[in-house]
Amino acid sequence: MTRRKWRSYLVTAVTFVLAMIWLMPLVFSVLMSLRPATEPINVGNIFFGSTLTLDNYHNAWQVAPWGRHYLNSLIFVFGTLIVQLVTITMAGYAFARLRFWGRDVLLGVLLLQLMIPTGVLLVQNFATVRTLGLFDTHWALMMPYWGSAFGVLMMRQTFRAVPFELEEAARSDGANWWQLIRHVYVPLSLPAYISFAIVSISSHWNEFLWPFIVTRSEDVRPLTAGLNKLFFTTEVGAQYGQLLAGTLIVIAPLVVLFVFFQRQFIESFASSGLK
Repeated sequence: MTRRKWRSYLVTAVTFVLAMIWLMPLVFSVLMSLRPATEPINVGNIFFGSTLTLDNYHNAWQVAPWGRHYLNSLIFVFGTLIVQLVTITMAGYAFARLRFWGRDVLLGVLLLQLMIPTGVLLVQNFATVRTLGLFDTHWALMMPYWGSAFGVLMMRQTFRAVPFELEEAARSDGANWWQLIRHVYVPLSLPAYISFAIVSISSHWNEFLWPFIVTRSEDVRPLTAGLNKLFFTTEVGAQYGQLLAGTLIVIAPLVVLFVFFQRQFIESFASSGLK
């Protein structure tokens, strides 16, 4: 019992140290954003400076129309997520329950997308957007992400875990395929949907390269693209305190989302059977 207790203490201590190391960049960003911009980093205390001030946040907020960027990010993230939920549900059900020629081959081809870096498809996606006349629109931001190989695989595995007897009982009551999905599979797969939604929201909220390439106007650009303005606020380069203040303005919703939903996030992955 003593050995187990000491082992538990050791695991707890190691976990705490790793958590502190993981939190250091965030803590450093917060402290640097509160440091006066007039004090060089190599003078005085690198963390606090002589005083704590919110001037960096005020100056960063004046650089870009953050309210519009927030709205654009919300449209981008949730517009993409809504379509993804439909596509991964339909495809996941087809690969889990329907039997058709070439199903396994098509699934293998679909899963190849997981091994293709997104940067490889930038030129093709950009050419498609220009051909469709959608450059510098919200549609151009969302279209490349409407399909998700990860989401399809996740829903396929989740739907396969649903007892087939429930589907047979629903069919005997006259349910069609749409009613099966709506009343049987979707309610029993809510943990998987929650975990996928959190992953989708966090990844697209932080997306930078594609929005930066496919947009030009402030009316369309999301937060990450607007953050680029903070690099050119002075002739000598970026003000790091101001830049970190802008970064915290961008990531604040994700931090709040994780703090309030971390338990649901972990439980949803555990219950969905993903390792």
